[in-house]
Amino acid sequence: MKQSSPIRSVSKAFAAFAVMSAPLWFASASASADTSSLVDVPQGVGSQVLQQSSVFGNTPADTPVTVSIILRAQHEDQLQQLIQSQSTPGSPNFRRFLSVKQFAEQFGQPTAVIQAITAYLAHFGIQTSVYPDNLAITADGTAGQFDQAFDVILQDMSYHGKTFHGAREPKLPGPLAGPILAVLGLTNYGNFASHAVKQVVPTQSGPQSSAAEPHGLLPSDLEKRYDVAPLIAEGDLGQGQTIGIVTLAALNVPDAYTYWQDIGVDGGANRITVTNVDGGPGAPSLDTGSDETALDVEQSGAIAPRAHIIVYQAPNTDYGFADAFFTAVNQNQAGSISASWGMSEDAVNYIVATGQESVNYSQVFNEIAEQAAAQGISMFAAAGDAGAYDASRDLGTTDLSVDTPADSPYFTAAGGTTLPGTQNYGSLGVVTVPAERAWGWDYLWPVLENAYGVDEATAAESFVAGGGGGYSAIYGTPWYQQGVPGVNRYSAVDWLTPTQNNTAWTFHSNPPIVQGTGSGRNVPDLSMDADPQTGYAVYSQLFGGGGWSQYGGTSFVAPQLAGITALINEYAGQRVGFWNGQIYRFATSAHSPFTPLNATGSSNDNEFYTGTAGTVYNPATGLGTPDVYALAQAFKGTAGGPHTGH
Repeated sequence: MKQSSPIRSVSKAFAAFAVMSAPLWFASASASADTSSLVDVPQGVGSQVLQQSSVFGNTPADTPVTVSIILRAQHEDQLQQLIQSQSTPGSPNFRRFLSVKQFAEQFGQPTAVIQAITAYLAHFGIQTSVYPDNLAITADGTAGQFDQAFDVILQDMSYHGKTFHGAREPKLPGPLAGPILAVLGLTNYGNFASHAVKQVVPTQSGPQSSAAEPHGLLPSDLEKRYDVAPLIAEGDLGQGQTIGIVTLAALNVPDAYTYWQDIGVDGGANRITVTNVDGGPGAPSLDTGSDETALDVEQSGAIAPRAHIIVYQAPNTDYGFADAFFTAVNQNQAGSISASWGMSEDAVNYIVATGQESVNYSQVFNEIAEQAAAQGISMFAAAGDAGAYDASRDLGTTDLSVDTPADSPYFTAAGGTTLPGTQNYGSLGVVTVPAERAWGWDYLWPVLENAYGVDEATAAESFVAGGGGGYSAIYGTPWYQQGVPGVNRYSAVDWLTPTQNNTAWTFHSNPPIVQGTGSGRNVPDLSMDADPQTGYAVYSQLFGGGGWSQYGGTSFVAPQLAGITALINEYAGQRVGFWNGQIYRFATSAHSPFTPLNATGSSNDNEFYTGTAGTVYNPATGLGTPDVYALAQAFKGTAGGPHTGH
């Protein structure tokens, strides 16, 4: 396993030089005794629990601390115009992607700004490293040093059995604070969740496989259902391509090789590179989510068996998640990157409302996705597994909400479906799903009633699950969704009405179909099978026994799309780049490569949103399911200019 990093070291000697060569305004900013010019800087998400945690003392001054300072991209309007142009056939910029150096020159912060910030931190003994895009600085020091540099008191805290350090209201001299988008890591509570879901009730149809052999679908089943097979038949195995996996739990590397070997995929040896970001997430563990990382690598690598895979694994913190993305995008080796971790927009907005965080936090991930798009990297994120109620998992609220970072207009949000067929649960009941539908467990509630001895309302409120979908409260409707039939309009099955200040539900056994309008970024963009009841086989030694289990979740769809992109890039002979700017055009053409799931009613909903007949888009499944071969042909048919390199 190789460990590498794209960041460049800034030595103390260079920092001292920066003090002398920085602009004149820096002279006053670097005087630590002068606190009159200090202003607040936006802090990243620590956790909504900061106000509720128990403080048991100040963090010892010699405690090692890592902080990420994210800078504002310059000329962001021009950057967004460039991305739109890169996604528009016929444009002079169509698929003419930037190198990292070109991106830094056009949109990164000036060298003088970087030098001023790094020199200021060096004044307190803090070591810094700068990413090549000139948008991110990693700072390593001690709690005492950061206390002084940011005018805070780091405190040790405890919440729900987790211990962490946290601080409120960091400050910097005004001239230094201006270019900073967010400071991440002064609070290091791990609050991101993976979007993997285990099969909740095992089916009993057909002979039962043991834990020593795969049970559940294999990538070959996906290849047949979504028409990937013709690419493979033409010899397209993703050769020459690289897939990036951003994750917050360590990979147990032998798991992936065992999985591929046991299902008959010959990907070759040494195709996985593990890059530990910010020291890595620690040892592989189911408690931390290593099963998520295993399935991400297994799925993407099986779909594109000749592609190389780089796993960017980081601590489960806001700075770790951001730095993993910045590392992957700045390396610029992967043509597609997926992430299956996230949190609800409600959780972010809660922290904003309580004064613990700035909305700039979400912009951190949007900014790195913009850079990826400009460089021709296709970015995918899982849309969530709680249907229309994403915040019910992490914040316990019952209002409609979507997941971040899938809400960013520059990620392709991966939604979920349930496959058709008969699910036999023996004495618990038999369920028939007549056609592929939006994943929502309202069809499974009768089985859950019998399995747990509860009534329908209890089953509904206890098992809120489905493909994430809805409308962002942070981002507006992007250009590529505007004018698409079905965008910002919806039909819904009102099973669960929020009550008691959005902390409880009222259940409706015979729900009405309601019509409504939404606004903002519409999520997801497309969907494939994600229901664990029609889910996939996962292998990990960490499971014990035979090592096999059956999982689902939009966690699968994001890495599967990353693997599919490796095939499409090989087929097209170039990076196809940011998907969304192109696939919405494909979907509204005479030969759409998508099948909209627009049936209206309780046979096609994510426990709220359902389809609308005749529409191209709906917020339960986005544009629908892809015909991958037709999609590859559409991408290839609009081939553009060459990638400019790293």
